[in-house]
Amino acid sequence: MDVFARHLRERARDLGLSDAEVARRAGLSERRYGYYVTGEREPNLATLVRICDVLGVTPNELLLPGGNKPLQSELARLTARIYAAAKGLSRGDLEIAACQLECLSARRHHAREPRAASRKRRRADNH
Repeated sequence: MDVFARHLRERARDLGLSDAEVARRAGLSERRYGYYVTGEREPNLATLVRICDVLGVTPNELLLPGGNKPLQSELARLTARIYAAAKGLSRGDLEIAACQLECLSARRHHAREPRAASRKRRRADNH
């Protein structure tokens, strides 16, 4: 049980989520989730699956010693945070978030274009 509690804390920390936020996304009270984080209680199977879904891990990763490997890169950590946050959104909110991410990506892509190509495109747009 100590392994499970430690892995819960580590994974939430890796994702930048508070205990309260994990509990909310898993549909649990903060108090109930707190019992799992402190190792006082173990969740039933259905609750374990909901917690794993929120944290983006398998039950083995939370339950087995050595099963919770740290994220390898900052990019992987940020991607996991976005994925975990998206799970709590409605379909409409997901559409908005997807559009925002696409706009950011397109903006970065255009910023990396060589200046000559950018000038040519502006000239073509003006004619």
